[in-house]
Amino acid sequence: MKTIEVVAAAIVANGLVLCTQRGLSKHAYISHKFEFPGGKVEPGEKGSEALMRELKEELDLSIDITEAHYLMTVDHQYPDFRVIMHAYIIKEDEISIKLNEHIDHIWANDEIINTLDWASADVPIVDLLVNEGLIL
Repeated sequence: MKTIEVVAAAIVANGLVLCTQRGLSKHAYISHKFEFPGGKVEPGEKGSEALMRELKEELDLSIDITEAHYLMTVDHQYPDFRVIMHAYIIKEDEISIKLNEHIDHIWANDEIINTLDWASADVPIVDLLVNEGLIL
């Protein structure tokens, strides 16, 4: 079974976290689910480098990310592939985004975040953000 290494950003602004919604996918179990923005790590890239590239592509967001922003790694088995997702937390007061790949987004607090229909691999990140009080 294929293993994919990806990165994801928990972008927190004014106590709220950016949650992005996927479009239609060939896999029903991730179609239209909420996720943290990010994407695949290319050969030779550090996670932080991959995330900066992905955020520019997906959200037209230029932001400096280092390995010091690392939050956690999730190892999740979907029915058709395994994903190893390295999550980073970015805290900024002023964030301006443009959705280039996602169909919707929401800035969520700790009450709203648990009402969203999340991709399974992202749930441990949601849990950590809420349990550690990293969002309002």
